[in-house]
Formats: sequence, structure tokens, C-alpha cells
Amino acid sequence: MTSEQLLQEIQGRKLLTEEAIAKLRRETAITGKSAEELIYEQRLIPDLKVAEVKSGLIGVPFERIDLEKIDKGLMEFVPEDTVRNYAVAPLLKKDNLLVVGMVHPDDAKAQDALKFIAQRSRLSLGVYLISYGDWQSVLRKYSPFKSNIEAAVRSLNVKPGESGTSRKVVRLDEDISKGGDEAPIIKIVSDTFKEAVQGGASDIHLEPQENYFRVRFRVNGELKEEASLPAEIGQPIISRIKVLSNLKIDETRVPQDGRFRSKILDHEIDFRVATFPTPLGEKMAVRVLDPTTGLKSFDDLGLAGNNLETLKAGLLKPYGMILITGPTGSGKTTTLYALLQALNKEDVNIVSLEDPVEYFVSGINQSQVRPEIGYDFASGLRQILRQDPDVIMVGEIRDDETASLAVQAALTGHIVLSTLHTNNAAGVIPRLLDMKVPPFLLPVSLNLMVAQRLLGVLCSDCKKAEEAPEPIQKIFDKALLNLPNSGYKRPYQIYHAPGCAKCNNRGVTGRMGIFEVFKMTPSLEDLISSGATMQKLAKEAEDQGMVTLRQDGVIKALQGHISAEEVLRVTEEG
Repeated sequence: MTSEQLLQEIQGRKLLTEEAIAKLRRETAITGKSAEELIYEQRLIPDLKVAEVKSGLIGVPFERIDLEKIDKGLMEFVPEDTVRNYAVAPLLKKDNLLVVGMVHPDDAKAQDALKFIAQRSRLSLGVYLISYGDWQSVLRKYSPFKSNIEAAVRSLNVKPGESGTSRKVVRLDEDISKGGDEAPIIKIVSDTFKEAVQGGASDIHLEPQENYFRVRFRVNGELKEEASLPAEIGQPIISRIKVLSNLKIDETRVPQDGRFRSKILDHEIDFRVATFPTPLGEKMAVRVLDPTTGLKSFDDLGLAGNNLETLKAGLLKPYGMILITGPTGSGKTTTLYALLQALNKEDVNIVSLEDPVEYFVSGINQSQVRPEIGYDFASGLRQILRQDPDVIMVGEIRDDETASLAVQAALTGHIVLSTLHTNNAAGVIPRLLDMKVPPFLLPVSLNLMVAQRLLGVLCSDCKKAEEAPEPIQKIFDKALLNLPNSGYKRPYQIYHAPGCAKCNNRGVTGRMGIFEVFKMTPSLEDLISSGATMQKLAKEAEDQGMVTLRQDGVIKALQGHISAEEVLRVTEEG
């Protein structure tokens, strides 16, 4: 079958326009490639559709290839040269039958080559038509590149962790066996970090005071003093952590940033270190980056119901921006990482710009911006576009230039994830307009706007239910008015946790997010074009059936997850 016959059939079925057909005819004449090859390369028609058209034309049944069934033994029957030169592939060897696939079943030379192989092995031959794309997949399986590389690596005898680019894991009690004056300081630092990890602290604060050295942990968003040490040992403790972080010990006049990794409780944890000069000496803040607690699934975050469904639908779109908004400390970065993990697949190139990189995620190309040398979000975003990305994560949209570049990236076929500082999801639109993004670009570049807050999860051991006071009953009535299927009616039960041994008398055992997810729709597009006010945006969100921050919080309070009073404190009346 010739290229012209295939093009005529495609034209007859109206699978391509006349202009596209004419262009293909010119390209086949100029390049010498077949029409089928050009259609595949340019993705003009689904590969399987072309194969179906051919099957009908030449009367050979079409078969999909299952790459899992093409093992090494089967591949030995048909050499790679034959597969490559004649566009064929082995499909099945059963008893005395060898089944092969052919891109061009009417190719006489290919038929002769396969007959020779079958006769040599004393096998009968069965033939199916296969698609050009499936044949390309088989070719990649035949390629010796991967096996050759693996053999070369084995010959080098390189062990995991020996690479110069690997992140070194330090021992907190390293050098303690040498004894001397430093041994007690090393032990204090080691025990402090272990206690922070065991207690679920997100941050460690080491602060010189006038008469003592204070150690505080931030647990579930609250700072609490854990130890009060003699003022004289404050600087040695700071110096010990500087040694672990490769910071300059003798530089106390300017802030320094560093990080190190250590193994605690049988898993590796990153510690991000920042110093800050004060009149009483250096203060140090250490962020505890535990992948087992910091990298969360959607369920762990608290995303559920309509919010979760809307977010998942937005992630399926091939391009566009998804922006997470909320105040500092509301968990925006954690949500970004959850989105990245959902998109992280072998065939997706994800590149991130972060300040700083908080969690290292396998399979994602992460980069830390360094504004002091001119490598900021805007300049980094320009470079990212040269890395052939599918998904781009920008830690934060801080200025007009970054906003413009993020919009352009979304318009050119990329998924862009980032954060923004606004009070609610609808506030994203006026904020981007304020950043000089043209209104006509927003509907085609913006997919989802997600607002969130973090609230303490009540301790399941000591929480108790009680009937809500009348003022809260009225607030809940209003919040649930637009959620007719919530299943909750008066009198509403709310929960309080006084504290117990299980939660260290805190009453909370972690944090949970409350969310609202606002999506781009045709009606929202019209609203932006006509000049959207916050009142009109709020009405559009209500018409969409968006679950607001307050509504999501009320539902979770009624479920006993969080405190009703905290929900009312951090959310606005809808």
C-alpha cells in the first residue's frame, strides 16, 4: 500500500483537512518519509486510528502490542536488525507458531525475511498488522543502550552514596568518642535534635537571652520552651551546629544559611539552618524537614469531597496554572509537594524553582534560587523553559515579572504550580491583575485557585463532644445553608480536647488543612472580561458550588477533627 492510497483513504474519512493532506503530500516527496511516519511524528491522527484505516484497506487484522509479553526469549527469534530494517516485531511464540507484527504487511522483502526466520527455526508463521508507534516502542525495547550502561556502571564498582553529588549524612554524635571539653556540647546538640524529631517539632529555636540560653520547639504551629541552659554554653552549641552545616564558625556579624542531613529514628532527616546576629549573640533557627511527615497525600492534607474532586480534575488538564494561596505558615508548600507527587511519573519532566528546596523528591529536578547572584524566580523561570519541562513549580510569585513569565509558561503548554499571598481563592484574580497580567490572558492560563489554612487536629484520646452555644449554632446554620447534602442539622455537636498524656496536655496531635478550590469556567471568563469585583467573584464561586474555607472548616469541626472556635477565628463569614 502506498502513501498516496493511505492519504486518499484518510481524506475520504475526513480525518484530516485538505490543507493538511496537501502538506503531507509535499513532505513525503521532499523527505522521502512515508505518510504514516510523518503522521506519527507530527501527532496528526491517533496512531491506532491510522492502523485501523490500513487494516481495512489491505485486509490484514490489526493487533495491539503488549510489551510485557515481549521477553528476551521471544526477542531472540527476530534479530534487532530485522526488526529495524523491515518494521516488524515478534508478538508471540506458542508451540510451533511464531506470530509477528508488521507495519507494512504487503512489503515483499519483509515477508521474505520473516519466512526465512520461521523456516530456519522450523516454525509456522502468523502475521498481524501493527501500528507505527507500537513498532517504535518495540525498537526501544531492543535497544542495547540500557543494558550496556548498566554493565559499564557495574564495572566501575560504584556503591550507592559514594557519588560526589550525594547528600552526605552526618552523625549528630560524631567525634563524641574523642572526649574532651566538646563531648558534652556534642551530646546536648545530639539529644536536642533527637527530642525535636521524636516530639514532631517543625522548628528548633536556639536563642541567647540575657541570663540564659533558651531552646524552643514549634510543635503543631505553637512555640514552647523545652530547655533553659546556662548562657555560657550557647555559643559552643551554635558553633557545633555550624560545623555540621558547613557554616563559618568565626563569622557572627551577618546571617548565614546552611543545611545538613542526619539519620534519626531509622530514617534520614534534613535540617535547614539559619543564623541571625543579635546584641546578645547569634540566634539560630533550624527547620526540621522530615520526609515522613512533610510529604503528604491529599487525604493526609485534609482535602476531601468537592474540593478534592475539583483539584483532581484540574490536574488532568494538559496545561495551565494552579495557584495555592494563604498566609505564611498555612501549608502552601506542603500542598505544592503533594501536587508534584501526584504528577510525578516517568514520562513527565518536572522542574522546580524553590527558595529554599525543602524536601528532596526523587524524579523531580529541583533548583534553589540565589537572589544574591541574580538567580531569582524570574531569571530561573526563563532558564527552566529551556529544559523541556512538562510541569513547572515556582515556589512563589512575588513580582510582576515572575507573574508574567508564569502566565506565558502556562500559555505555551506547561502545567505551572505556584503560590501567591491573598486572603482567599477568589483574591487570586485581582492580585494577578494588580501584577499587570492582562485580563484577556487569565482565562486561558489559569485553571485553579486554591486557598488554605492550617488548624490543629484534636486529640482523639481526650476530645469530648458537647452541644454548641447558640451563637455558634447560628453561624453553622448560615455556613451549611448552601450545603444541603451535608447531613448535619441542629443541635450541632462540637468538640474540645482539654489535653492528656497522649497529646502532652496540648489537646492537639497534628495539623489539618481547610481548603477552598475555585476553578476557571466560561462564566468566570465573562466576569473577568467585564471587570470583576470581589462581590461578583464571590457570587460566581457560590454559583459554582465552591466549598468555602469556612464551610470546609465547619464540616471538619462537626466531624470532630478540629475546634469550632479555631475555625471561626481563621475564616471569614461567607
